[in-house]
Amino acid sequence: MSYPLKGLKVLDFSTLLPGPFATMYLADLGAEVVHIESPTRPDLLRLMPPYANGQATSHNYLNRNKQSVALNLKDSASIALLKTKISDYDIVIEQFRPEVMQRLGLDYATLAEINPKLIYCSITGYGQTGSYKDRAGHDINYLALSGIAGHSGRQDGGPPPLGVQIADVAGGSLHAVIAILSAVIERTQSGLGQYIDISMTDCAVTLNNMAAAAELAGNERQSPETSHLNGGTFYDYYQTRDGRYLSIGSLEPQFMLGLAQLLELPILLEKGASFDVHDRNRVKIAIKEKIATKDLATWNEIFKAQDVCVEPVLTLDEALHSPLALERGWIVDVPVSEGSTKKEQQLACPIKFSRSRIRYDFIGKSLGHDLL
Repeated sequence: MSYPLKGLKVLDFSTLLPGPFATMYLADLGAEVVHIESPTRPDLLRLMPPYANGQATSHNYLNRNKQSVALNLKDSASIALLKTKISDYDIVIEQFRPEVMQRLGLDYATLAEINPKLIYCSITGYGQTGSYKDRAGHDINYLALSGIAGHSGRQDGGPPPLGVQIADVAGGSLHAVIAILSAVIERTQSGLGQYIDISMTDCAVTLNNMAAAAELAGNERQSPETSHLNGGTFYDYYQTRDGRYLSIGSLEPQFMLGLAQLLELPILLEKGASFDVHDRNRVKIAIKEKIATKDLATWNEIFKAQDVCVEPVLTLDEALHSPLALERGWIVDVPVSEGSTKKEQQLACPIKFSRSRIRYDFIGKSLGHDLL
């Protein structure tokens, strides 16, 4: 078996999460990724606790399979070196604010003159154009401006601060990977590279998908707890007697029937599909009261053999050590260095091929471990 992206060479100038997560996927899939880092201003991921094997765990994960080269981009000699090497590379990824790479002499137009086949991807919060392009931002800001936060959470509690970075990863990282690989395929036809402008906010907007379709074409205003999937129906989380939660997603008729029978709640069959707000609230209250009568473990026993779209809300620790995690290979042991027998546990790449394989050669390296 071979790596699907073997032969692709990537120069990665990004830091923190969006760019490094994208290039980790490329590296896991077999691309050769060289991470260019400042020797004096380290990526903040290297400084964020907790630590394992002498380094930050986030750095170890997001930079696995990558080479680490330390270069001062304000030094003309470093810029000259990069320009002599750029013809060897297929892809550049950067995450600076707009025009920074141009000031450094490493912008797409300059590098494409040297290597016309170069695919160059810039990931920013708000894109390369528009009045927001120079604004600072983080995931919470992109979710706020994309409308996602505006129709999430509870009416009386406001938007939820999420435990994962939706705009950074599902927005920036994964859309960047899609765009880059699309450009690689297009290059086989045209023989030319191209520039890619990824705005994490642009990409986050598309995650609204069904809600935006309802708002734009259906003239249905979206707000918290008003639609089928954001708490407006019994599709929701319910607290058990011991303070844990169950997720209930039994929307389809066959699942609703099964749930109603198991919970002995005829109101679910009578009013579960109603569009009337009063009916929906009555159904939710009935389910809430029923679920609160038993502990999570008891409900797990009741539902484990039933195909009704009901599952426990697990802690991250429970999820990572669950039977499903074991069966689907969510965790992988990665060597702490090339050829080392010492391993560090990390999340596995979730992509599974019938022939190709995923690469897990080593965790993130120490700063400046390699030479360009």
